[in-house]
Amino acid sequence: MPQSLTKNLVHLVFSTKNRERVLTDTVRRPLCDYAAAVLLDLESPAIAINAWRDHVHILFALNKNLPLSQVVMEAKRATSEWIKTQGTEFKGFHWQSGYGAFSIGLSGIDATKSYIANQAKHHRVKSFDEEFRSFLKRYQVEFDERYVWD
Repeated sequence: MPQSLTKNLVHLVFSTKNRERVLTDTVRRPLCDYAAAVLLDLESPAIAINAWRDHVHILFALNKNLPLSQVVMEAKRATSEWIKTQGTEFKGFHWQSGYGAFSIGLSGIDATKSYIANQAKHHRVKSFDEEFRSFLKRYQVEFDERYVWD
């Protein structure tokens, strides 16, 4: 086959350093827009993005020529630099060092988009820690609680 054809959909989740609740209403939408632009530059277009007070969810199509870790590292680096320009309250901003990335099949796109869009509703009853643990369990990712959080 002369071409390499792929469709790798990824639900990416990462939080602020120490899960600090610093993503204010005024910065969340512009942050999502900026992240979408970064991903587009990486030829890994965003399908859905939403941020809550201490974390971000992104559904995107992974570029076939880039490793996931590189796309995540660049998205986090660029958005961290950007958010530091949004006011003195963000001067010391950092993302957590790790992330969660989960593969999504085509049949899961609508449910994942809906989940990402409804973060405010989910977090009325569930913390980010609880949410992230539930993803790890649902996707059968083995983890050691001592190393999940920084």
